[in-house]
Amino acid sequence: MKVCITSKGKDLQSPVDPRFGRCSNFIFIETETMTFETIDNNAAGASGGAGIQSAQLISDKGASVVVTGNFGPNASTALNAAGVKMIIGAQGVTVAEALKNYQDGKYNEVT
Repeated sequence: MKVCITSKGKDLQSPVDPRFGRCSNFIFIETETMTFETIDNNAAGASGGAGIQSAQLISDKGASVVVTGNFGPNASTALNAAGVKMIIGAQGVTVAEALKNYQDGKYNEVT
């Protein structure tokens, strides 16, 4: 399964960025192999529509789950339409810790 986690850095030890649409980076993790890819969030500096642009990137990269601090309403609508599971509550931890916390069911799903 491919999980995307918002990040302030470029690796699994980076802190989670609690913002979705304006996070610094997205880290896509293949949970079976723990291989990952980091993509800069080019929408972070957009004057508007950052959440929708970010949601499109997540969908295009094939992530089935996104873990972050919180989602805005436009991003939530776009991710929901794409069938991407949205997990909130990740903050104050590294990307690796956020993945483990998600797998352990410690965060809430947006419904």
